[in-house]
Amino acid sequence: MSKEAERVKQTILKKGKLPEHIAIIMDGNGRWARKRGLPRIAGHTAGVKTVKRVVRAAGEIGLKFLTLYTFSAENWKRPREEVSAIMKLLEQTTRREIDELDKNNVRLITTGRIEELSPRRRAILEKATQKTKDNTGLTLNLALSYSGRIEILDAIKRIAQHVKDDKIRTTDIDENLFSQYLYTKHLPDPDLLIRTSGEMRISNFLLWQTSYTELYVTQVLWPDFSVGDFYRAILDYQERERRFGKLSGKK
Repeated sequence: MSKEAERVKQTILKKGKLPEHIAIIMDGNGRWARKRGLPRIAGHTAGVKTVKRVVRAAGEIGLKFLTLYTFSAENWKRPREEVSAIMKLLEQTTRREIDELDKNNVRLITTGRIEELSPRRRAILEKATQKTKDNTGLTLNLALSYSGRIEILDAIKRIAQHVKDDKIRTTDIDENLFSQYLYTKHLPDPDLLIRTSGEMRISNFLLWQTSYTELYVTQVLWPDFSVGDFYRAILDYQERERRFGKLSGKK
């Protein structure tokens, strides 16, 4: 870690208003590779190194929840060779890092239609989640085969079935109950959403959960995103006033 990153780290710790849950749209792997004349998978491989840095940094400051947009439902439409390479990279990384995550008290969970992954890769993820399920430090949530719209539709279908089965009444349905039918029912909504590479959109990520989330967009491509960049995003969040639709408390 650079001296500047360490300085920012100490600043955010002194401020003492850390976000509880940070979500990240890890964008720019392909552009990073293209700028260097490399195949796209080289960008994804470099991006994995950034994931490791950020997860370690999140754990060091005591962050409770970190959600990473790892593979969207739309990503299945990419060229078969790229999808296959990404899935292989996911498998290799999970195998390689599981012991390190466990050693660092990180609990690994997944969000999305995990059943769409191959049985072998689901088994590896299941092994990792089971091994780390009792850890009490950072909860690392990988959004895999994830779509915010599909998540909402899945929730509606389950609610409709439960109404049909007389398990709930339509009058029971409110925001709190609806949230319990989402994939993220055991997680608090994100306080901060970071997007790398400068794109100004949500990209079908946590659509319900980010209603009042603070957004932070940086031009830095994900493979170049440093621990210092991560800490600066948190510092920017700490300096904001979250009003949730209310008037400012400042005069």
